Amino acid sequence: MSCTTILVGKDATYDGSTMIARNDDSGSGHFTAKKFVVVEPEDIPKTYKSVLSHVEIPLPQKGLRGACGVNEKNVGMTATETITSNERVLGADPLVEYHKAEENKKEQIGGIGEEDLVSLVIPFIKTAREGVERLGSLLEKYGTYEMNGIAFSDEKEIWWLETIGGHHFIARRVPDDAYVVMPNQLGIDYFDMDEFIKQNHLDLSMDFEEDDEDAWTINPRECFGSHDDADHVYNTPRAWYMLRYFNPKTFDWDGPEADFRPTDDDLPWALIPERKVTPEDVKYVLSSHYQGTPYDPYLTYGDKSMAGAYRSIGINRNDFLGFVQIRPYMPNSAKAIVWLAFASNAFNAMVPFYTNVDSTPNYLNSTTGTVSTDSFYWTSRLIAAMADASYKTSLNLIERYQLAVQSKAHEILGRTDRALNTPAPSGRRPGKAAAAKICTKANEEMAGMLRKETDDTLKKVLNACSNNMKNQYARSDA
Repeated sequence: MSCTTILVGKDATYDGSTMIARNDDSGSGHFTAKKFVVVEPEDIPKTYKSVLSHVEIPLPQKGLRGACGVNEKNVGMTATETITSNERVLGADPLVEYHKAEENKKEQIGGIGEEDLVSLVIPFIKTAREGVERLGSLLEKYGTYEMNGIAFSDEKEIWWLETIGGHHFIARRVPDDAYVVMPNQLGIDYFDMDEFIKQNHLDLSMDFEEDDEDAWTINPRECFGSHDDADHVYNTPRAWYMLRYFNPKTFDWDGPEADFRPTDDDLPWALIPERKVTPEDVKYVLSSHYQGTPYDPYLTYGDKSMAGAYRSIGINRNDFLGFVQIRPYMPNSAKAIVWLAFASNAFNAMVPFYTNVDSTPNYLNSTTGTVSTDSFYWTSRLIAAMADASYKTSLNLIERYQLAVQSKAHEILGRTDRALNTPAPSGRRPGKAAAAKICTKANEEMAGMLRKETDDTLKKVLNACSNNMKNQYARSDA
């Protein structure tokens, strides 16, 4: 899937939490309805069978409860950022693709891919490092039919794993004081490798010397990644904009003398931001459409010749934004929250929910294929479609909506956090069961606030869009 990911180390965030966030985007021309649910251990099967590749994998007997890519041990996982590779890598280690049975040929079972990874990993890990180890072992044994990047987080660290061909992978720990941006490309730009490089002639460095002790300290992006013309329209501009946002003064990003341009292949994988990163920053960059640049598709002034030239981050086919924040200052029962936004990020609102709960609000868990304003997903998509069609008159309505929702969300979150952190007369904070009830109640309050603000915005945007219809006429009956 086309997606955009951002990872922020604990020393780079406003509150010392780790942050991993990702847009999930549908393929061109279609949309996929999304919902927020809890998966209990008893719902985990003994054997997992992939729908797409038909591979069957036995699962550990004991699993953990999880919701939206976070388990009850407060470990988060993104799945996945589709990334690119090149012909040499795929020739050295071909993807493990599924082929159905044909005349005189048996069915060829495929490897694992995006649809499988969360189910195979997140219920069975207690740290981010364990996530890398478990997924790595599965990739080595079963292989994969596609290239993916996956993040794992706990309260202490973030790891990023990228698949290389059918069975190989690399993983790096995100520096605590840095952030990482990933726009559908293999992104890691420094790594120590082994024999795999030499055997398959993958190193393209001009200054390579076989006797050099650092010979296999390579740039994986050069060895394993792609540098297609399409990358310079679809991928690298997204990384450029996010880096430009968090480090506006570190480099010159604009003009003929820019240090980095939207089409550059050597954009940094990780940078130390110029200031601490907030949830609002994460939402902004994952909603962006090149505001303040000549590439904004909504540009209304100046030279518009490059407007819409590059693929935006906030596009029409965003299905959801999932943002896991793991907070070290909270008790284990409430360390993890997931911020959610549905449909096109340029026009939606992001809201936090506690994940260590037994159930989720109906407004977010009842999504079906039927369009309904009883669903946050479908209401968000309706707002986006109409606000885009009436952009000039609806933009201020969307800005007020986003401000209202996130302001009220912070108030509910702060009040609930204080309740979870306040000792009872016994001197103890709420236990696991009591905390789950407090978190569930807060989630319901959050969903109620969200629905009220979303319905109100839908009404206002519908009115603005209706007044922009081409068949409008000023005169009315007396």
